[in-house]
Amino acid sequence: MNTITLLQPDDWHVHLRDGLALKRTVPDLARQFSRAICMPNLVPPVKTVDEALAYRERIMAHAPEGVNFDPRMVLYFTDYTSPEEVKKIKDSEYVNAIKLYPAGATTNSDNGVSDIRKVYAVIEQLEKYQVPLLLHGEVTHNHVDIFDREKRFLDEVLSPLLKQFPALKVVLEHITTSEAAHFVLEQDRNVAATITPQHLLFNRNDMLVGGIKPHFYCLPILKRQSHQQTLLEVATSGNPKFFLGTDSAPHSKNAKENACGCAGCYSAPTAIELYAQAFDQVGRIERLEGFASMFGANFYGLPRNTQTISLVKEPQVIPASLEYLENEQIIPLYAGQTIQWRKV
Repeated sequence: MNTITLLQPDDWHVHLRDGLALKRTVPDLARQFSRAICMPNLVPPVKTVDEALAYRERIMAHAPEGVNFDPRMVLYFTDYTSPEEVKKIKDSEYVNAIKLYPAGATTNSDNGVSDIRKVYAVIEQLEKYQVPLLLHGEVTHNHVDIFDREKRFLDEVLSPLLKQFPALKVVLEHITTSEAAHFVLEQDRNVAATITPQHLLFNRNDMLVGGIKPHFYCLPILKRQSHQQTLLEVATSGNPKFFLGTDSAPHSKNAKENACGCAGCYSAPTAIELYAQAFDQVGRIERLEGFASMFGANFYGLPRNTQTISLVKEPQVIPASLEYLENEQIIPLYAGQTIQWRKV
């Protein structure tokens, strides 16, 4: 198959940042995706529906003219989130979910939930109103190995949570392990997962062998090849519990190529082509549309898009760098390398 036409895809997990960064991130994303779940871990974080709607306006100010782009907003879950805010989410046209970062888990997560048992009153309302809880699924204890943090989260946090709230609607974001994939498969339809392009295409050898590659560094961190293989299997299986979420996260070149570099891969400009590359590598390109354009909309209870995009199997070189902020560069995922698909 040398060409494929898909319903316009959506990105169910992306970081756009704020301020000057939006000039870069919004057009890059909007030219690929119709809707996007926009992460709330700004400084300060987006904690209320009113703050989320104000952030949406700032995003829309940078949407390219003539492009149909519909950012969907998320609240940042803190120890002090009010249960009453959940009903406001349910009643909002553009706010769709709440995001739980364990405190200290990733970029700008210091305001995250310190102990999930502290926020059971809010989670009770999430279950009642069927508002999705989006989870960065890692524990943050210093004594837990970074490669084991996702599995420990499943065992110590998510399993007890779902026993307490069995009808809770959950998206386990950016899964990276076979344990997470199998966990999602074992749950009812109210539990789903997003998968990033980097976790389908790469593993920790790509990041570490022959020298550290800081632009492959993200959280949760790339895992073994065996985990990558399991993610490819479930993403391309046609199972509607797994759908597209890039976790595209911009950081300047200086912030990445640093003695203490930031976590995050910037995939937005060529994300759908990267996914096409992953699906094609295992001979399942015909299943890309469900993963990219249908299953996420179904889970969120939103209509599928009606516009289409086309991809052609034709080599393209991902740019070595992109302009970002003032006098700074951003290095996109797989910069300078050739991939085999191109959006037309």
